[in-house]
Amino acid sequence: MFREFLTRLTQPQPAPLDDGDARLALTALLVRIARADNDYAQAERDRIDRIAAARYGLSPFETAQLRARAEELEAEAPDTVRFTRAIKEAVAYEERRAVVEALWSVVLADGERAQEEDALLRLVANLLGVNDRDSALARQKAASR
Repeated sequence: MFREFLTRLTQPQPAPLDDGDARLALTALLVRIARADNDYAQAERDRIDRIAAARYGLSPFETAQLRARAEELEAEAPDTVRFTRAIKEAVAYEERRAVVEALWSVVLADGERAQEEDALLRLVANLLGVNDRDSALARQKAASR
C-alpha cells in the first residue's frame, strides 16, 4: 500500500515531503519508537494521538485515521536507519527537533523508560541530525509535561 511513498522517501535525493506525507512519516516514527520494546501500550497510542491532534489540528476521527495509517506504514517501512535518514533529508531541522521531543514524550508515556526505546530514540535523534544538546533539552521538556 505504501510502496510508492517509501520508494520516493528512500531515493538518494528525496524531494521534500508535502505536509500530509510528512505527518504520516513522522507519526510512523512515533509508532516505531512505541513498538521498540515489543509493548505497544495504550498509553503510548493515546500519547501519539494527543501529539498528532495538537501538532496538526486534527479531530479525534482524523487522528485515529492518521495513527492507523502510520501503524501500517511503520510495519512496511525499511530498517530504522534508512527510514530515519530519509525523513532527515525531507523534513526541516526545526520540525525534526520537535519530533525528537514528541518521541521522548511517547517513550515516557507508559511511565517506563525501556532500554530498547531509549537506545532506539538516541539512534533516531542522531540519524535525524538532531544534536545531543537539543535531544537532551527535548527529553527534559517532554518529561516536565
